Formats: sequence, C-alpha cells, structure tokens
Amino acid sequence: MSNKPTVAVSVGDLNGIGFEIVLKAHTKIFQIVNPIYFISKDLAKQSADLLNQKLPKNFQVYGEFENFKIKPSKVSKKSGNFSFESFKQACDYVDKKKAIGVVTMPINKESWGKAGLSFVGHTDYLKHRYQQNPIMMLGCEKMFVALFTDHVPLNKVPDLINTDKIYNFLLDLSRDIKKEKIAVLGINPHCGDGGVLGDEDSKIQKAIEKVNKKLGKEQFIGTLVPDTAFTKANRERYKNFVAMYHDQGLTPLKALYFDESINVSLNLPIKRSSVDHGTAFDIAYKDKNPSVKSYLNAVMWLIG
Repeated sequence: MSNKPTVAVSVGDLNGIGFEIVLKAHTKIFQIVNPIYFISKDLAKQSADLLNQKLPKNFQVYGEFENFKIKPSKVSKKSGNFSFESFKQACDYVDKKKAIGVVTMPINKESWGKAGLSFVGHTDYLKHRYQQNPIMMLGCEKMFVALFTDHVPLNKVPDLINTDKIYNFLLDLSRDIKKEKIAVLGINPHCGDGGVLGDEDSKIQKAIEKVNKKLGKEQFIGTLVPDTAFTKANRERYKNFVAMYHDQGLTPLKALYFDESINVSLNLPIKRSSVDHGTAFDIAYKDKNPSVKSYLNAVMWLIG
C-alpha cells in the first residue's frame, strides 16, 4: 500500500482551464500524493475528449454528480452547480479524515450565481460551513500576504479598521504561523503621518502591540509604510505580510510572483489550498498550454 498522503482535488468549473491543468499535471502530482478527483468518470472523459487526451489509468474519481454537456468558455448554471458540488463533496471527504486537505481549481462566481448559490466563492462557503472566519492568504515560498479584508469595496475598508478586530485577526493568524515574523502594513500614505493623513494607522499599531503582549513575543512588526513595505530589503527580512485590503497586498504579489502564487485558507479545521488564478475562459480547451506551477505549489503547501 502506498504511503503517499491522499489529497482531495476539487476540479472547479469544467468550462474553464481547471481540468486541463489537472490532466497536464497528473503524472507529476501522482508521484507526490495520491490525488482523488471530485468528478464523475463520464464528465472526466468528456473533458478529456474535448482536450484530445485520454484519462490516465490511475486517475481516481470520486463523488456523485449529475452529468451535463461541457460548454467551453461559457458561463453556465450546470457547470456552476457542479463546481460547487465538487468542492462540497471534497470537503466532506476531508472532514472524514480520508484526505489531508483539499486543493481547489478555479470556479466562476457568475456561474455560481446562475446556479442560485448564495456563496460568493470558496472562502465564503468555508465560512458558512465551519462557522469560523477563514483568513485568506496568498503567495508562494518566497512571500505570503494575508488579507485583513478581502472582497470588500475600497470605500468600506476604513470603517473596518478597528483595534479589536485587527487584534483578533492577528491572534488567529499566529495560530497558523507560529514561529515566523509577520510584517503588518498601515493603510494611509506614510502610515498617516502621525494623524495628519488619517487616524486608522494608530488603531492598527495598538492591535500589534496588544497581540505581541498576549503572545509574549514580538511576532508582528509594524506598522510598515505601504508604499515601501514590499521593497527588496523588506522581502529579505520578512516572508509573511498582512495587508489591510485586497489590492494593497495582491498587486505587488502578482507583479512579482503571478505564475507561482497560491491561495490558502487559514483559521479552519481543515487545510485548503487553491490555484491563484481564474477559469481563463479565453484560453479554455484551445491548446494554449496553461501553467501548472500554481497547482503544483498548492499541493506542496498541503503536504508541507
């Protein structure tokens, strides 16, 4: 019997590039882990046929799904519902301790909407499922960025900068990142310049001081001035950063490490990692040779 860890793979929206990446990377993935793919045999074969490929003999599928006609590059109610069921059933599998975690391929949020799902995406569903607040962290071996707020309109972010909320967020983050230093960004230019450009940064600073006192060590460093936070010197000094809002952290991350970064969910009872790219409908099933690097890194994070 193989002693490789088992990983549940939610294959995402079948009208996008997810399954092509799964097939392309299968041989390499199978050398590292025992992947269980949450898709029916019929749908897997249909997708493989559209790609002019054959399913490998050791390609293990699992779960119960309604079959439908795959429509490459199309927003689809049926494909949206399938991608949700693939994720839900993969989580069920991990909850039963049959796998060490779940890796997710990209979904299409509009397709989830057409399917009548009330969840914005994977993270929103995880929050509902486990009744906990997942922490969204993205990055790669060289740099990770955790997001204090994620899919929130920018004009709402200042209202969410609250010392107690940031303190609780940092404390939760410290349970998953126990040993490494974590740099925390401010929100205003020059971190507010002592209140001249806003008082939110003082609230962030108080949260940092409070959580470090609670932990009995200086794990969180900051606040860092946002426009210089990701300089080469800081990236050599710190691997982990906390950004106050989505684009503040992800713009530099994707500029530096777009092809290799992943998306992970922390502060949950299960381990979940994901590719950090979308369904790429514009290249789906068009033999454009999509990169598998993010997928491979997502698997490696689970077993690391």
